[in-house]
Amino acid sequence: MKYINLIPAYLLALIFIVFGANFFLHFITMQPMTGDAGTFAGILYTTGFLTVVKVLEITVGALLLFNKTRPLALLLIAPIVVNIFLFEILISHKPGIGVVILIINAIAIYQHKKHYLPIIGSGKTV
Repeated sequence: MKYINLIPAYLLALIFIVFGANFFLHFITMQPMTGDAGTFAGILYTTGFLTVVKVLEITVGALLLFNKTRPLALLLIAPIVVNIFLFEILISHKPGIGVVILIINAIAIYQHKKHYLPIIGSGKTV
């Protein structure tokens, strides 16, 4: 049972390390985006913004592999996951991996909820 709880974090790590590295190394063939999605992605690419995001994805993906840094990594990757999800829903109109990683991230955060309870309070009033 102990190892089953590691699956969501390791899946996220694998996804972000592989797709982050693919941005730089081009080992997975990707179809070009068209329409609004292509325009938006093109702007992100030409400004260098996407490069920063991909470096963050690789870095946080690596942090997910270690027990000590996993709770922090799950919080750091959450905004990127939400942006991927919103891009797929609102801009490309093709839900895909964004839905999957949003669910996996939510499960992993829930599994580590004891680390986040002090942030939101323990429920006791002062």
